[in-house]
Amino acid sequence: MDIRMAGITKTFKPDIVALEDVYLNIDRGEFVYLVGATGSGKTTLLRLITREIVPSRGQIVVAKRNLRKLRSSHLPYYRRDLGVVFQDFKLLPHLTVYENVAFVLEAMGIPSRIVRERSEQVIDEVGLWRMRKNYPLQLSGGEQQRVAIARAMVNSPAIFLADEPTGNLDFHTSESIMKLLLSINAAGTTVIVATHDQYLVDAYRQRVVELHEGRIRRDEERGRYFVDGEL
Repeated sequence: MDIRMAGITKTFKPDIVALEDVYLNIDRGEFVYLVGATGSGKTTLLRLITREIVPSRGQIVVAKRNLRKLRSSHLPYYRRDLGVVFQDFKLLPHLTVYENVAFVLEAMGIPSRIVRERSEQVIDEVGLWRMRKNYPLQLSGGEQQRVAIARAMVNSPAIFLADEPTGNLDFHTSESIMKLLLSINAAGTTVIVATHDQYLVDAYRQRVVELHEGRIRRDEERGRYFVDGEL
């Protein structure tokens, strides 16, 4: 799905301007890094796409849906097209790897046979088949992040959002997570990754959108974390 933002401003009470006059178009199937200092507006932008919040001004349209006008009753159906991964994983500790992933489809009322087949498929794709009966606390940080990715991709989303997906991981684990995200994108999914990981941005060159104090400062195809001359 494509994303169109026009004149987006988001202000939080009392007078905190998180985003200001943002114009951004992301085409279907693109891979985009969101970079910038803490507080630059990256997470706010992702929250607008998930429709957790709505803009104070401006319009955001996702696949011809105007999110400002989206009815609450239509929101669950819209979010079925989204896969979201958080830095802190947000796994359910009392459920196994398989149960954490299957839960998404079960909540959608998908037939049990399809739930089982699709859940087992994505768990295998992220390399956790042998750990499918383990609980989150029995996994490493990188393994928990893979579960979170499997859970986000199990419903075959059109848009995949990741907020600092490698923030708490070591170098080698971060690389494996990055390759997994690239494989998701290669299958045709639009992927947006908010990150501070300079190495991964520079090593796996994709479109870079840099935010600074709520505004887009740079939008560069196959960009680096920093522009030349700032390294």
